[in-house]
Amino acid sequence: MPMAMTPFRLCSLVLFLSCALVAESKFMVYKTGQSVVPGKLNVHLVPHTHNDVGWRKTVDQYYVGSNYTADEGCVENILDSLIPALLANKNRRFIYVEQAFFQRWWRDQSKIVQNIVKQLVSSGQLEFINGGMCMHDEAATNYIDMIDQTTLGHRFIKDEFGVTPRIGWQIDPFGHSAVQAYLLGAEVGFDSLFFWRIDYQDVAKRKKEKSLEVVWQGSKSFGSSAQIFASVFPESYAPPTGFNFEINYGSPIVQDDINLFDYNVQERVNDFVSAAISQANITRTNHIMWTMGMDFMYQYATTWFRQMDKLIHYVNQDGRVNALYSTPSIYTDAKYAANESWPLKTDDFFPYANTLNTYWTGYFTSRPALKGYIRMLSGYYLAARQLEFFKGRSKTGPKTDTLADALAIAQHHDAVTGTEQQHVADDYAKRLSIGYKEAEELVATSLACMVESASKTGCRNPATKFQQCPLMNISYCPPSEIDLSRGKNLVVVVYNSLGWKRDDVIRIPVINGNVTVKDPSGKEIESQLLPIANASLGIRSFSTMAYLGKSPSVAPKYWLAFSASVPPLGFSTYIVSGAKSSASASVRQTFYRSERSQNKTIEVGPGNLKLNYSGNEGKLTNYANVRNSIKAFLEQSYSFYSANDGTEPFISPTDGTEVFQPSGAYIFRPNGTHPIKSEGQVSFTVLRGSLLDEVHHRINSWIYQITRLYRDKEHAEVEFTVGSIPIDDMIGKEVVTRITTTMKSNKTFYTDSNGRDFIKRIRDYRSDWDLEVNQPIAGNYYPINLGIYTKDNRTELSVLVDRPVGGSSIADGQLELMLHRRLVTEDDKGVREGLDETVCVVDKCEGLTIQGKYYLRIDPLGEGAKWRRSYGQEIYSPLLLAFSEQDGDNWANSHLPSFLGMDPSYMLPDNIAMITLQELDEGKVLLRLAHLYEIGEDKDLSVMASVELKKVFPEKKIIKITEMSLSANQEKAEMEKKRLVWKVEGSAEKKSTVLRGEPVHPEKLVVELAPMEIRTFIINFTHKKPRSPSTQKHSISEFKGDKEISMSMSTPPKTCPSQLVVLNKAFKLAEQWVKNMSTPLVDEPTDVKLEARPSRLGLGAKVSRQSKIGPSNDPIERKLHAKLDAGKRKSAKSIKESTLSARSGSDNSDDSDEDLESRTKSFSKKRVVPPTSSLQRNKKPK
Repeated sequence: MPMAMTPFRLCSLVLFLSCALVAESKFMVYKTGQSVVPGKLNVHLVPHTHNDVGWRKTVDQYYVGSNYTADEGCVENILDSLIPALLANKNRRFIYVEQAFFQRWWRDQSKIVQNIVKQLVSSGQLEFINGGMCMHDEAATNYIDMIDQTTLGHRFIKDEFGVTPRIGWQIDPFGHSAVQAYLLGAEVGFDSLFFWRIDYQDVAKRKKEKSLEVVWQGSKSFGSSAQIFASVFPESYAPPTGFNFEINYGSPIVQDDINLFDYNVQERVNDFVSAAISQANITRTNHIMWTMGMDFMYQYATTWFRQMDKLIHYVNQDGRVNALYSTPSIYTDAKYAANESWPLKTDDFFPYANTLNTYWTGYFTSRPALKGYIRMLSGYYLAARQLEFFKGRSKTGPKTDTLADALAIAQHHDAVTGTEQQHVADDYAKRLSIGYKEAEELVATSLACMVESASKTGCRNPATKFQQCPLMNISYCPPSEIDLSRGKNLVVVVYNSLGWKRDDVIRIPVINGNVTVKDPSGKEIESQLLPIANASLGIRSFSTMAYLGKSPSVAPKYWLAFSASVPPLGFSTYIVSGAKSSASASVRQTFYRSERSQNKTIEVGPGNLKLNYSGNEGKLTNYANVRNSIKAFLEQSYSFYSANDGTEPFISPTDGTEVFQPSGAYIFRPNGTHPIKSEGQVSFTVLRGSLLDEVHHRINSWIYQITRLYRDKEHAEVEFTVGSIPIDDMIGKEVVTRITTTMKSNKTFYTDSNGRDFIKRIRDYRSDWDLEVNQPIAGNYYPINLGIYTKDNRTELSVLVDRPVGGSSIADGQLELMLHRRLVTEDDKGVREGLDETVCVVDKCEGLTIQGKYYLRIDPLGEGAKWRRSYGQEIYSPLLLAFSEQDGDNWANSHLPSFLGMDPSYMLPDNIAMITLQELDEGKVLLRLAHLYEIGEDKDLSVMASVELKKVFPEKKIIKITEMSLSANQEKAEMEKKRLVWKVEGSAEKKSTVLRGEPVHPEKLVVELAPMEIRTFIINFTHKKPRSPSTQKHSISEFKGDKEISMSMSTPPKTCPSQLVVLNKAFKLAEQWVKNMSTPLVDEPTDVKLEARPSRLGLGAKVSRQSKIGPSNDPIERKLHAKLDAGKRKSAKSIKESTLSARSGSDNSDDSDEDLESRTKSFSKKRVVPPTSSLQRNKKPK
């Protein structure tokens, strides 16, 4: 029988076991809670991952990790592994950028996980940086698109987490714009901006001067009021050499177990201190930042955090420097607290070269068709949101959300840039097309509701069916190609999204030449027929086969041109009918076909503008404007640069390595210039008419050009068709057009910054350093989104573009645009694919043919800005056309012929544009107004302007107006209170007053805008008492019937914001996380049913239904479910009460079954499926 154990022996045994356990335990607690230490060098370790929203893989492939052979990486894995790693140590931190990925992941998470993430955000462990849907490009993007995509991300973050990003993080775009600094930086409330890619010569000088960190004043108009602290990474956005801890990356880990071989703590500490001191020697203050991450890293986040824990612990034990977990926000605050005066930076950081002969200026033009498609849909999106506002947002009908998402992703710095692989470019185009189709349906429905509002049927099911023509550029427009000889009429509704009245010439393809056109009053107006060129018909046949899978059975013969006058934010209706007699038919053009034997000069132009051509060669020779007496020599030509194939190496001055650098999607490295001369006899035709003249010119077998001069306009429109560029000789070609004058421009020209400010450029010169010229052409190329101009002491030559391109002034008096590129080599910057775009139809493949336009004009000195700014807006926002068929002549009896969105007596000032009019939720509307002129740009229009909101919205009453930051995620006044004011070297002597509009008076409701100012508002409306339908029938300023107005203003019930459950113990959180990740909850179904794809999802995404979660014994879960259930009961009660109330008050409503919902459906907490991303070890080699 065993002897009973005495209490003493029991205690002794416990003590023995405890000692044994202590002796055997290898658990190490690392001290990682260090903060900034004054007087020491502080090394801010910033854990991050850079996730391209498409590049070598599509956005969806990057998210889920598929297509592994194209690229590694999986964003879903990154975010899944990140949360447990942060929970394991409360001192760890992480920043995340791309909302297109995060939002997909977020909507796939349970409420438990979402609340854990909210707590991490609230505590500062997880911080959202930049905050847009993507990290947009800064060269090929328009400022409106940059604002829109940033707003989508910022409003989601605000709605879900209640925070506002305060740091700009543009670490990968290939050069940096002034607009990014002041508009998408300071004006959205950012305190600092971090980036990397600037010219290698600039970097070298800044390292010597310790000026990698500056105060950047990107705006001449705003000066110091919109400055921002800007920090350039000295090497890249990767960690210092030897400190990359991604799996299989080869950096030595910190091996601190003395019982194992390769113990290296002191060695690793020495490496750390050495690298830190090296960086400190080129940085001001005692704070430096290490970017601890790279492209698609943190697939297994613990591999990084384990090593950083050890480094912080042992480096701080060593004591020579201080290491800490940090974020760019903490780093910014530390820099600000240092009270340092910083060097001043103005203008921008273009162009970018990372070494000798390696200028990243090719991507300014790469994939011109995709660039044009994005720009076209950007203007369409602006108009579609306006029409959605006028009609009222429908809960069940089509919306603009899908197009918004597709456009947001397309602004990514490997999307609109044209630097992605071909299958990824196809994916972007597919998403844009899907978004367009839904927006097209919305536009058609909205216009139908608007034209039918004269009737008493309301807008529940409009009878009018409108069609649109996205392929009008290739003369394919089925609704206009109908036979009008049998009594049918073609109805053309022309919508103007600009805030001022617009007169323009409409051109549509028709099959019948005997037609007449009537204006909204029923009066027959002047029109003109022009034959469709054979070159255009060939493109039409080939492209429609690709689009439809078959060629159209009927081809149009003519372009029908007529003048349209359209009110601001309104439409006008034109009726095209078969002519009853030949006398009333559209005026036909007259022809001139040149012959080589003719030497006379041919003058073209029905209005003030005249262009002269030589009869024997068809060359443009002179420009004349009879109104302002401008006369100038003017020549236009085509050339191509042969692309360098990279077979001849050079030695890099940055690292001494031998470099083989060809031209590619990123890089422009020409190897000779070759004029393109006409082949054989000149094909030169002049078509003359009362509205416009056309000059058709066959340059060679693959370039065709049409120059148009309109009677009532004083600029020339040049439509070019380039392609297929021949590469049978295996030489890549980069095609340019040149406009040459005799102006003495003194090496100076001006290009726009993202369609906003114009920046002075001087050939072979940089204001920040003494430029060593090694690429005299590529090194003088700049991005162009709006236009380029040059001037002398008498005149200005301006060229505007319809899409992003690269351009320059390589010789005085000359402007150059690169229109198309086709290359046979890859530039070794990571994309792993040559820029050889081909189109295959059936069994025929050929190089991509692109069609585009540019516009040129010469003005007296100081007068060109008016045209550049006003017509630039018209290019961005072209008139929107919708078509319908009509039998008989009763259209005007049952439809509104015209509509004005604003008061009939009012339009916006000439210097103001409405860049956003968008319905949000609960009756709120997002409004943005932009002043178009810089200070001093125009003597009449660079002045304060005002907008009367009561006249902009005459049928609505503004009950509240709140001025917001640019991205509409915080009140402007609150943003200004938080703004950090940075000290600039020598700034005490340069104090100046900056002009800004005054706050909006709540009763007068007048918005003032100073030059270059953009003001953003959230407006709460209620409707004024509507007029009767009978009155509206005769009014061109209204379209809504009583019921439509009632519908558009219905307001969904408010929901309580989700609340955070604060958990104090990280161990408990981690335990819960693991539990939820490893085992299903009670009653959680294992078979997941899929339902229809909600808005804001990736192409082909599916959504699992919300699982029903049974009761849990866990007190945390019980608490969460109790809160959720209470919220649901409260919401259901509110909905029931409001429904009963609505029914009792609107039993007679024809459209009571159609509700409105939030403009930002993306901010609802529906479960969504994600786009994709990948691990890249070889991206754009550093």
